[in-house]
Amino acid sequence: MTELFIIIISFLIILIAGISFYFFLAKQKYSSRINLLVTENNKLEKSLNELSSQLPSFAEKEQAAIEKKKMEEKNRKLWAMSETVHKERKKIEEQNETLLIEKEKLEVDKKKLDEKVKKLWAQSVSIHKEKERINELKIEIEHKHQEIIDSVNYAKRIQHALLASKQLLDKHLNDYFIFFQPKDIVSGDFYFADAISDDVFSIVTADSTGHGVPGAIMSILNISCLNDATRGNKLTLPNEIFDYTRSRVMHHMANDGSEEGGKDGMDAVICNFNFKENLLQFAAANNPLWLIRNNELIEYKPDKMPVGKPMGELAPFTLQQIELQKNDLIIMITDGFPDQFGGPKGKKFMYKNLKELLVQLSKKPLDQMKQELKSTFDEWRGKMEQVDDVLVFGVRV
Repeated sequence: MTELFIIIISFLIILIAGISFYFFLAKQKYSSRINLLVTENNKLEKSLNELSSQLPSFAEKEQAAIEKKKMEEKNRKLWAMSETVHKERKKIEEQNETLLIEKEKLEVDKKKLDEKVKKLWAQSVSIHKEKERINELKIEIEHKHQEIIDSVNYAKRIQHALLASKQLLDKHLNDYFIFFQPKDIVSGDFYFADAISDDVFSIVTADSTGHGVPGAIMSILNISCLNDATRGNKLTLPNEIFDYTRSRVMHHMANDGSEEGGKDGMDAVICNFNFKENLLQFAAANNPLWLIRNNELIEYKPDKMPVGKPMGELAPFTLQQIELQKNDLIIMITDGFPDQFGGPKGKKFMYKNLKELLVQLSKKPLDQMKQELKSTFDEWRGKMEQVDDVLVFGVRV
């Protein structure tokens, strides 16, 4: 027991000694490491101190943080702006592509336009030359037109010389008016007068076939034939004068070159006034004779045939007679006034309206009556073209 105890104690002593030696060795080992770590720590503290001396203060750190935040905000805004710019750039690029396409189209259109301009220029040159030629023709036509106007004006003088003169009418008529308005410079309408005898004065109002130059030429033939009847053959009765005049007109017109021949002539009224006996003898070819007495218009019907080749059978003209009373107003007309278009609806004036107008004006002096007839006609016609020659001849007993 004692030996075992001694052995155990001895073992424990050896174990403790071994453990102590182990810790001694370990202490030596870790002491060197600790010293090394202390040395490194000192170096680190020295470096930290040096670094701390270089780092900003806390306030500066706060300011830096604020600036950093601002910078981050700016960066965010710049990024947003960058995104916007990127989108706008993309739009611009798309617009540029569209513009390029449009540019290509415009270039094609420009090319086409250039071709058109070339053609137009060529046409312009051609038109300019044509205009020059037209101007030359215009000058030539104006010259010819003036020659024609001069000729027609001269023809007017000749025709006017064949009409009943004012001196002749004033000598044999106490009170009369003539509203005579040709459509053109010369007229197919005319008025003729002749002293058949000391007591009988003959007046003819007529509407020759046509108007203007053709009508005027026909009127000269008609006047010539009337002269031949009254002065050459000394005929006195109105119906006989028309019968003879018709035969001469038909004779002259038989060779007019048409197949039918001789169809031209005149519609006319011939009145033989015998103021000594207050007697009026007349014949009427297609145109009526009107008498206004006591504010009433009396119409005397004409023979339905012209002083020329008739449509049907050739028959003699009818002799008609009126016993005149003081203040009777005899009206001889052609169809120019009633057939004139005008008014608000562009219609004919009509015979009915002319009759009413003449009755309204019949109490007025004949000079005033003539002026009011003219003003009424011109107002009715307005801006419309005059369609025919106009002749209204009035004689007051």
